Amino acid sequence: MSPILLLLIGMVIVVGSILIFRLHAFLALILGSLIVAAFTEKEAVYHHCLNSEAVRITDVVSDRVALKASKNQKIISGSIFLLRPNDSDGKLEEISVGVLTLLPPSNLSEEEKTFEKELGVRYGEISSEVLPKIKDRIIHHTQINEARSISSRNIAQRVGSGFGSTCLKIGIMIAMAAIVGQCLMRSGAAERIVLGIRNLLGEKNAPVAFIASGFTLGIPVFFETVFYLMMPLGKAMHLKTGRNYLLYILTIIAGGTMAHSLVPPTPGPLFVAYELGVDIGLAIICGTVVGVFTTASGYVWARFISTRIIIPLRESADFTKAQLKAMMDRKAEELPGLLSSVLPILIPLFLLAGGTVFSLLFANMEVQPAWMLTIDPLIRVLGNKDIALTVAAVFSIVLLARRPGSTKESVAQSIQGAIADAGVIVLITCAGGAFGHVLRQTGIAGSIENSLPATESGLMIVGFLICMIVRTAQGSSTVAMITAVGVIAPIAAASALTYHPVYIAIAIGCGSKPISWMNDSGFWVISKMSGMTESEMLKTNTVMGIIMAVTGLIVCLIGSRIFPMV
Repeated sequence: MSPILLLLIGMVIVVGSILIFRLHAFLALILGSLIVAAFTEKEAVYHHCLNSEAVRITDVVSDRVALKASKNQKIISGSIFLLRPNDSDGKLEEISVGVLTLLPPSNLSEEEKTFEKELGVRYGEISSEVLPKIKDRIIHHTQINEARSISSRNIAQRVGSGFGSTCLKIGIMIAMAAIVGQCLMRSGAAERIVLGIRNLLGEKNAPVAFIASGFTLGIPVFFETVFYLMMPLGKAMHLKTGRNYLLYILTIIAGGTMAHSLVPPTPGPLFVAYELGVDIGLAIICGTVVGVFTTASGYVWARFISTRIIIPLRESADFTKAQLKAMMDRKAEELPGLLSSVLPILIPLFLLAGGTVFSLLFANMEVQPAWMLTIDPLIRVLGNKDIALTVAAVFSIVLLARRPGSTKESVAQSIQGAIADAGVIVLITCAGGAFGHVLRQTGIAGSIENSLPATESGLMIVGFLICMIVRTAQGSSTVAMITAVGVIAPIAAASALTYHPVYIAIAIGCGSKPISWMNDSGFWVISKMSGMTESEMLKTNTVMGIIMAVTGLIVCLIGSRIFPMV
C-alpha cells in the first residue's frame, strides 16, 4: 500500500477517534499505530531499515572511499554489503559483499584530514567484486541481519518497539518535570516567582511581568496549571488598578502557551526534539530565543486589542473578590524565598544549556585545556537530561518539605499526584512515538520528499502547516506536535539540510498554536476562569495565537538563513 495513503489513514484514525468517538489520545494513537503497522508490507520495513543504517559514499578516489554518516548512523569496519539505489524507484539493492578497512589519521593526506574534520567524513578502503560509486551505500553485515529481523516482527512488536524506545528517551524527564511543577505549585514557589517578577518590574509593567512569569512557569508546568495559578493574580491586579483586565488575561496566556509549545521539558517540544535528533539543551536555548519574539508579538496584539474591546471582571465561582484582594496584598515573606523558588527551574536549564555550550566549545578546540579535560566527564553526567531533571526534582521536593505545615504524608501525596499526572502524559507521548515509528517504516520519507516545496524552508513550512491542521481539527497541541513530527522527522533525517533541525522543531511547535477554538480544553479553561464569552475568546485569544505562531515561523525561516548552525 502507498505510504501516502497509509499516512492519511493513520491521521484520519487518530483525529477521527478523538473527535467522533471521543477516545482518549493514548488509545487513538495506539489504534492508528496498529492499523498503519498492519498494512505496512515487510519489504517496506526492510528497506526503511536499510535507508536508516546504510552509510553514503560521497567520494571515490582509486581504492579509497569517503563515507558520510548522518545522525545516529555508525560506520563499522569489517564485512559489509555494498548497496546501490535502483534507477526506477530509488530502493537500495545489494550488489556485492566486501570488506571495509577504515584508514587511521596517519594514512591520510592533509587535505583528507581537513575534510574529515570540517565535513565529518571518514576515509577507508573497500575490497569487493563490484567497484563502489559515489552515492552507493555500505552497511555492516550485522546491521543487515538486524534489518531482516525487524522486518519479520509482527505488528504488536513493531508498535511496542516504537513505544519503548520513546519511553527510554523521555519518560524519566516527563515524570521529573511533573514533580517539579507540582512542588512549585504546592509550596507557593510558583506564586513567589510571579510576585517577584511583578515587584521587579513594578505595577505599571504588570503585563510584562505576567508574560515573563507565564513563560518561566510554563517550562516545567502544564499551561492549564499555569493559568489556574496566574488568573487570580490577574484579577486581583485589575481590582487594584481598575483597568487592563483583557491585557492581563492575554499576557498571561501569551507567556504560558508559548513555553508549552517551544521549550523542553514540556512533553510536546521534548518529543519533537527527540524525534528530530535535536540536543535538549540547544532546544531550550533556541526555543527561549524564539519565544521572546513570539511573546513580544502577543504583547503588541494584547496592547492593541485591549484598547478596542473592553471586557469587565465578571463574577465566577473560583475566587471571591475578598479572596482576590487578600492574594494581592499577600506579603512575599509568607512565601518561600525567590532564589529557592526559582532554583528548580534554573537548575535543569543551566545544566542542559550549559552542557550543550560546553560540548560545542570542547569539540571545536584544536587542543583542549587540561581543566576542560578534567571536568568533561562531570559535565557529561550533569548535562544528561534525566540527571538534570532529577536534580531539579530533588530541590523542588526539599522546597515543598520546608513549607510550614508540610508533613511527610502531604509531600508524599503531592509526589504521587504528580506521578499520576505524568503517567498519562508519558502514555500519550510514547503512543505518539509508536505512531511515528510505524509511519517511518512505511517509507513515507522517500514518498513525499519530492512533493515538498523545492526550497530549504520547505520542511519548516510543511511541519508548521501539518501541526496547525491537526491542532485545529482535534484541539490538543501535544497530539498535534506528535503527529506532525511523525511525518516530518524521517524526511528531515533523509535530507541534506543546510540548517540545523532545531529550526524545524521550533516551527512545528509554533504550528501548534493556531487555531484555538471550542474543541480545545484550554479554550474553555481560559473562558470560564476569565469570564470571557466564546465570541470574545475568538476575537482576542484565537487571533493572538495565530499572530504568535506566524511570528515564530518567520523567525525560524530568517534564523535558518542567518544562523544555520551547521
